[in-house]
Amino acid sequence: MPARPIHEPRRDDCPWCGSKRLRTRLRTPDLRLGRPGTFTVDACEDCAHTFQNPRLTPEGLALYGSTAAEEPADTRRLRAVARTVLRHVTEPESWLDVGTGEGRFPEAAREVFPYTSFDGLDPTARVVRARDAERVEEAHVGSLTDPRVLAGLRGRYDVVSMLHHLEHTRDPRHELWAARTALRPGGLLLLELPDPASASADLLGKWWPSYDQPRHLHLIPLPNLRAELAAQGWHVLGTDRRAAHVPRDLTAATALYLTRKGFLAPAAPLLTLARAADHTLSPAARRTRFANAYRVIARKENGR
Repeated sequence: MPARPIHEPRRDDCPWCGSKRLRTRLRTPDLRLGRPGTFTVDACEDCAHTFQNPRLTPEGLALYGSTAAEEPADTRRLRAVARTVLRHVTEPESWLDVGTGEGRFPEAAREVFPYTSFDGLDPTARVVRARDAERVEEAHVGSLTDPRVLAGLRGRYDVVSMLHHLEHTRDPRHELWAARTALRPGGLLLLELPDPASASADLLGKWWPSYDQPRHLHLIPLPNLRAELAAQGWHVLGTDRRAAHVPRDLTAATALYLTRKGFLAPAAPLLTLARAADHTLSPAARRTRFANAYRVIARKENGR
C-alpha cells in the first residue's frame, strides 16, 4: 500500500475570504527540527490572512510535530495572562485549557485562581502527564472539534483558553465554534496568537520564530479574528498587543540561524547579546508594529 501524502493539493484561493489574490510570503525548510522538505507560506492580498500552502495533511502534521518540544514556561508571564480574566470574572468554577501540552498554563493560573478546577485538552499524551503531575484535574486527548471529545465537554466551562493554539489547527473557525459549545452561557474565551502584521515578520523573514514552519498552518490578522468572533455571536471584551508581546524574536531567530549554519562554538555570546537586545527593545516594541502577538478575550452571550 502506498504511503499517504503529507501535503494536500496546493490551493489557489484564500481559506479565510476566498480571494484568489495570493502572494508567496516565504519558502523555508523546517528550521527548528531540521526535517527534510520545503514549505511555502502565502498571504492573501485582500484580507491579509497568512497560511501554509500547500497545507500538511493530518499525517504530515503528525510527522512534523510529533517531537516538537515545548518551550520553557515563563511562569510569571503565564500568571499575568491568567489575570486578564480577573477583569471579567472573580473566580471561575471550571476552566478548559485547549492545546495545554504539559499543563504549564493551568499550573501557573492556579496560583491566581486557587479554587478553580482546571482541565486540559491536547492532541498528544502530554496532557496525561500533566494530569499525573496534578497540573490539570481532567486530561482529554484529542481535538476540541472531534464530536466524540466535544460531546463530553458541552456546556461545562466558565472559561476556555487557547494560547498559541489556533495557528496549529486546520480549521480555526471550527475551533471557535467548538469553544462556544464547551462554554456555559456568559462564559469567556481567552485567545493569544502570533500577529502576522508584526514588523518583525518582515524584518526577520523565514527566521521569525512565529512562522514556525511546518507546524503553523494559519496566521490570522487581528481584524479578521474580530470579525469572525462577531459573526459567531461572541462579544469581544478586549484586545491587547502590548501585554501579549514576548521579547524573544531576536533570540529565537539567532538560535535558529546559528543552528542551521552549524555555528555552535560562538553561539552563547551571540545569544546573550540577542537576548539583551530583545529585553532592552521590548518596551518600545510593545507599543509599535514590532509587537509579535495579540490577545483577545470574548464572551459567549447568554442564549446564543
